Formats: sequence, structure tokens, C-alpha cells
Amino acid sequence: MPALASAEVANALKDLETSPNNNKASAYNDLLDKIVSTSLPDTLASNLQAYLESLLGESLGIVASRPLLASFVTRFRSLNNPDVQIEVGTHALELLQPKVVSYEEQDTQIKEILASAYETQEDFTSSAKVLQSITLDSSQRAVSADDKAKIWTRIVRCYLEEDDPTSAMSYLNRVKNVLFEVTDKETRLKFALSQARILDSQRSFLEASQSYHSISFESIVDEEERLQALSAAIVCAVLAPAGPQRARTLARLYKDDRASQVEEFSILEKIFLDRLLSPSEVAAFASKLQPHQLAKTADGSTVLEKAVLEHNLLATSRLYNNIGIAQLGDLLGVDADRAEGYAAQMIEQGRLAGYIDQIDAVVFFEGEGSGERKRGQAERLVGREIRKWDANVQGLAEEVERVATMIQSKYPEFYAAHMSVA
Repeated sequence: MPALASAEVANALKDLETSPNNNKASAYNDLLDKIVSTSLPDTLASNLQAYLESLLGESLGIVASRPLLASFVTRFRSLNNPDVQIEVGTHALELLQPKVVSYEEQDTQIKEILASAYETQEDFTSSAKVLQSITLDSSQRAVSADDKAKIWTRIVRCYLEEDDPTSAMSYLNRVKNVLFEVTDKETRLKFALSQARILDSQRSFLEASQSYHSISFESIVDEEERLQALSAAIVCAVLAPAGPQRARTLARLYKDDRASQVEEFSILEKIFLDRLLSPSEVAAFASKLQPHQLAKTADGSTVLEKAVLEHNLLATSRLYNNIGIAQLGDLLGVDADRAEGYAAQMIEQGRLAGYIDQIDAVVFFEGEGSGERKRGQAERLVGREIRKWDANVQGLAEEVERVATMIQSKYPEFYAAHMSVA
């Protein structure tokens, strides 16, 4: 069958618009089949646009055009040409905009198809914007919590693909508000994964690790994807600030029987066993990280460099009771001032138990940190110095009293004369 040119489609549509109403529905559907099956690639979009203009024009009423538009949406979804879907879908939404109240269901479906076409072309921002325009609070149709969560979660994932966690978070919060009503397991899982990715991007690595680890146990997820979630959980745990909370997270991951199947197991094992990490091991691990996981912190180091330095500092505390600040810097691969700064910060935050003698430039380690930020650590150190001062003052006073007593015993006249003057 020869392909229909745009002019032929225009003529066919003109004949349909003036034909009797009793055969219009089947004639429109037949013409749509011909357009889809016989149009050349460069005329398909224009033919479909002309078909829509006629379908939504004045010759057909809403009652007749609504089922025809539903049939069009079914054929439109099956097209394997995202360029055509974007061109035709955009035009369809323009035509529907003034009368969207009468075609809300079809308008929603076209927007979902158009969003998928944008995603195929990796234009996730455009996809998110189309999905945002879907009417979810409507008096014409009931939209369930599952349907709302599905759309919002999809918007979240689009923004995450564009590395825009701020916009993603606003829609994730909307999902949270209806999550207790959501029954679809896949939607809940996508929400959990999106939440983990946002926590990861915001450098809340401990919370992200826990979320990824929970996802790795979901039975509806493929085995390979479960291992990927486990791998992401280990990466986030490694990047988390050193301390008791991270130690507990690492212990859970290390005891997971599947951990040995992922590439990150070797660094996980070393960190869990409090072994020092070498520069080559850190470099190999860094090569697999995402850009936000290599971002610079306030002191100019990357997230990974800071995490490794803090881990090696904890590992050092397991090997030594005390160490000179200069020697500690050599061991950590940084200068003495930076080594002292990290040690002081971790002690102050309760992630490392000990104290620093700045006069002798020595760090003293005192076992496990409490994991709690508190003033007691500093107060205890200050109190210790005050007690030493008090003891020294008391000793000096007692010595003065002893000398005065000796003078009184040996030279009573001299003592009496001077005491009376005083």
C-alpha cells in the first residue's frame, strides 16, 4: 500500500469531517491505522498532528472524540520513535490545554508518554516538567495515593539524574505525606531508593548506607541490583565520618554473607578490622566514586580523604597509647598542625577518646569514643589541670609553713619581732 502523504491525509480528514456521524468513529480509527502503518518517517509527525487537530476540532463532540482520543493514545504509546512522540505529544497538549477538563485521563496519559520519550533522549529536566503539569487533584477523576506517589517518585528520579537533589527533595517530601496510604511495593521501593540517593548526594552517608542496605534485602529486586545496592551501602559507610556509629554500620555490612561478592569488600574488611589504609588502596577506591563523593570539604580535602584520615587516626589509637603530634602527622601523611586539628576535633565530638598535651606535643589515647558531642571531655581535661595546680599550691603552702615553724623554733626572738611588725 502506497504511503499516505500529508496532503492525502488532509483530504481524508476533510471528507471525514463532512461525512455522516454514524460511521465517523470507525472511519477515524481506520485512518489512524493507515497513518501509523504507511506514513514515511518524515511525514508521520505531521500526519498525526493533522489527525489530532481534526479529532479535537468542531466536527466531533466531546462524547464522540473522547473514545477516539483514547484509541489514539494507545497507538501513540506503541510508536518506537521518541522524536515523533515529542513533536506530536507537545502539539497534542497544546490542543488539549483549553479543554483539558473534558479529557483529563487522556491528557495525563499523553504527558506520561511524552515524559518517557524525553527520558529516552536523557532530557530528564523536560521529563520532570511534563510530569509536574499532570493534574493530580481533580474533581473529574479520583487519583489514588499510589498514582500520586508514582508520579512524584518519577519526578524525583528525573531530578536526581540531573544532579538536582534540592528539586528532588521537594517532591520526595510530597511522597512522604501519602506514603502511609501507598500499597504498591514497587513504588515504595523506588521511594526508598530515591531517598537513599538524596541522602548520598547530601553527604549524609551513614543514613544513605542504611537505606541502601535495606534495599539490598528486597526480594522484588533482581539479584544483581541487590548487590549493587549492597555495594553502594559499603561505599557510603566508608565515606561516613569515623566513630562509633560508623563502626556499627561497618559491622553490619561486614557480617553480611554477600559482602565478599562485591569489589568494595577488601577496603570494608580493612576498615572494620582497624587496619591502616595505604595510598594505593585509597586511590583505587576513589576511581570508582561519583563526582559528589569526591567533592571538596571546608579544609580543602575530599570527602574520601577526610574519611580515610579519620579512620587511620582511629586505627592509630588502637596501636599506640600515645604518640607525638609530628609522628602522628607522618603516619597520616599530613602536617603536624592538621593531624592535631583532626585529633582535637574527633576528641571534642566524642568520636575519639583521649586528650592532647600541647606543651609536650603528644596525643594520648584512652580507648573507645562515646560517640556523643559533649563538654565533659574538655571540662575533664581542664579539671585535671586545675587539680594539679591546686596540689602544687597546697604543697608550696605546706613547705612555707614548715620553714616558718623551723624559724620560730630556732630563732624565737627574731620570729616574734618580725611577726609583730607584720
